[in-house]
Amino acid sequence: MTHLGMDLNIRIMEDNLHYMRTEPPLLAPVFRSEGQARLLAAVLLGGDELSITDLADRAEVAYPTAHREVARLLNAGILSERSVGKTRLITANNESPLVSPLRELLLIALGPVPLLAAALSPIAGVELAFLYGSFAARMRGVDGPAPQDIDVMVVGTPDAGAVYDACSRVEKGVRRPVNPTILTRDDLAAESGFMTQVRANPTVPVVGEAPWD
Repeated sequence: MTHLGMDLNIRIMEDNLHYMRTEPPLLAPVFRSEGQARLLAAVLLGGDELSITDLADRAEVAYPTAHREVARLLNAGILSERSVGKTRLITANNESPLVSPLRELLLIALGPVPLLAAALSPIAGVELAFLYGSFAARMRGVDGPAPQDIDVMVVGTPDAGAVYDACSRVEKGVRRPVNPTILTRDDLAAESGFMTQVRANPTVPVVGEAPWD
């Protein structure tokens, strides 16, 4: 067997092992796997037509995994596709009675990040934003009780009213309270008990990345 063939077999084996180990997401265990939930969120919440390569990148899964999941979801009628040249473009099949309830479930479970990113990014003075606390921990796979709210850290010098208004709008979609904390860069670097706890636990980027990632 050539080195190229051996490398290809190793990559396939690694992807298969990764795929087999994938567990249901803690925030939405009704989905078969974390990868499936992220793929569905990328299509159903984004609203764009995506190639399988772009979909894999957006959902942060390997291409073969995305290819298998897309095939299952196409067969179920949840997704639809069209071809442009040699590219397959994937989108939600809005005629399926499953799409609307799936979209609502995904908004509650995985929607805070894209919704907050869209709401906070246009606000002048927002340099960084990230989730922390129990919701971020569940998104990162840390087991524990279901989170009752969503904590978001906003770093910079934005208008506080604009931040609170943005978070209030997101609350309606995710059906959980969204609690913003606004800090300056100096506050973020402070050696306070609160910041020590934040840095010691999982975070999920919303705008930019947490400075200690």
